[in-house]
Amino acid sequence: MSQLLDKAKNFVAEKVANMKKPEASINDVDFKRVSGDSVEYLAKVSVTNPYGHPIPICEISYTLKSAGRVIASGTIPDPGSLKASDTTLLEVPVKVAHSILVTLAKDVCADWDIDYELDLGLTIDLPIIGNFTIPLSTKGEHLFFG
Repeated sequence: MSQLLDKAKNFVAEKVANMKKPEASINDVDFKRVSGDSVEYLAKVSVTNPYGHPIPICEISYTLKSAGRVIASGTIPDPGSLKASDTTLLEVPVKVAHSILVTLAKDVCADWDIDYELDLGLTIDLPIIGNFTIPLSTKGEHLFFG
């Protein structure tokens, strides 16, 4: 009996592993604006949904690092849904406090840009599977204020 259960578990695990899942990529990270207390960047993320029905996005989490330190992190709860059988463009605002940017003065003064690494986690609610997180990461350098 236990062999039959093991075979059934393996069969289900294999089918779930081979299911089509949404795919995502970070297209761009741009400077957006300066406010009284922060600088805001905007990450543009494309997500392709292979299913013929919309899929709810549970949350988007992000961590922005520079010079090996976390300079911004956060979560955007319930940002909407992925379009059915289509590509959805998501915009993820990332705010960096002015006080943090001051601590990066050495990097900024050397070449007027910030070397960064952005990690995103896009958590979606897939039928049968449940919550599924697509990890994304990009590195680059961005002009300070522009």
